[in-house]
Amino acid sequence: MTDKENDHPLTPSQKNMAKLTALLEHARKIGQEKLAKSPLAHKLNKSTKPTHYTSKQALRLLFIGGGSFGTAMANLSARNGCDVTLWVRNKRSVKQMQKNHINKKYLPKHKLDSRLKFSYDLESEVVDKDIIFVAVPSSAVRETLQKIAPLITGQAIVSLTKGMEKETFALMSDIIKEELPEVNFGVMSGPNLAVEIMDNMPSASVIASESESLRHAVQTALHSAFFRVFASNDIRGVELGGALKNIYAIAMGMASAYKVGDNTKAMLLTRALAEMSRFGERMGANPLTFLGLAGVGDLYATCNSELSRNFRVGKMLGEGIKLEQAIKKLGQTAEGVNTIVQVHEKATQDDIYMPITNALYAIIFEDETAFSVALNLMEMGFRSDVEFVMPHSMNDNAELNQHIIQAKKQQD
Repeated sequence: MTDKENDHPLTPSQKNMAKLTALLEHARKIGQEKLAKSPLAHKLNKSTKPTHYTSKQALRLLFIGGGSFGTAMANLSARNGCDVTLWVRNKRSVKQMQKNHINKKYLPKHKLDSRLKFSYDLESEVVDKDIIFVAVPSSAVRETLQKIAPLITGQAIVSLTKGMEKETFALMSDIIKEELPEVNFGVMSGPNLAVEIMDNMPSASVIASESESLRHAVQTALHSAFFRVFASNDIRGVELGGALKNIYAIAMGMASAYKVGDNTKAMLLTRALAEMSRFGERMGANPLTFLGLAGVGDLYATCNSELSRNFRVGKMLGEGIKLEQAIKKLGQTAEGVNTIVQVHEKATQDDIYMPITNALYAIIFEDETAFSVALNLMEMGFRSDVEFVMPHSMNDNAELNQHIIQAKKQQD
């Protein structure tokens, strides 16, 4: 296979790109009939140019949300030669980034790639893209998808958001399926601290999707010498890993404030992994997924870094700062706070043994002291180390609840 214009052999990467663009263009054509029937069709025909996609064109990507991770991923794909636009709600922020290519709020010390474009006009940016990456807080994902729904034809959606929707226990993939039932979608998760990615420190992530072509497209867009993208088809597991680890980052931040030893940290980390895999398996995920980047990888990174928002919130809580003050001081969304509430409720409802999650809920929302809750956990009865290896007692929740009741009586 050669490029007829210059008669040079195509590289493997160029061959893959040609295949991917053909698949994406096919998906786009399928959606044209839907767009033609839309009330917005006349307006869009005036504002957009024809999109005849050839193997020489770069992947056209839109990143919705100008937080640290969304910005880092947009910058990485622009550096890889993709046609990338970063959408930010605030017009003033967009003007500032267009002028100096710095995201002053989230990544003030990093210059962004000169090819990265910025916009605050969501409607005009959605229509001519191949993949739309959603990187807004979990509380804003549904509203964002509802806004772009009339403009979706053949575009694929990839969620970069790690969390759960408040009060519904919906993961981002659930929201995508509800709001855009016919869309090709995937989710990304992994140990991805944005500042380290911007500093070109070797990192990796996971793209989970049922679509092989979408997995390959995301890998093509983001893979670089310093950033690897692995593939998975366990959407549930990858997404739960990214959401659940935020709970334990808060716990580890609190432990750090109390200056616990390495033995304690290791115990907390491994019991957190046990909770994640136990909960995930009950929710339909493959427990082995939690041994990968989206599970133990993300758990380790988030639980051991001051760069983690959830770790910082936990540390502030451990230092005696109230939750509202800690969140205000952070200045960003800490998804783990909402996730604690959601998982505690779901675990109680479905009788899933989640002692660390329940302990955090008692400390943060029921004014229990961290010391007494920790003692209750340590006094729990015997239990198997890895339940997928050796079964355990099914009365753990009842026993834990009894310990908490007894502790309250003693305090009174």
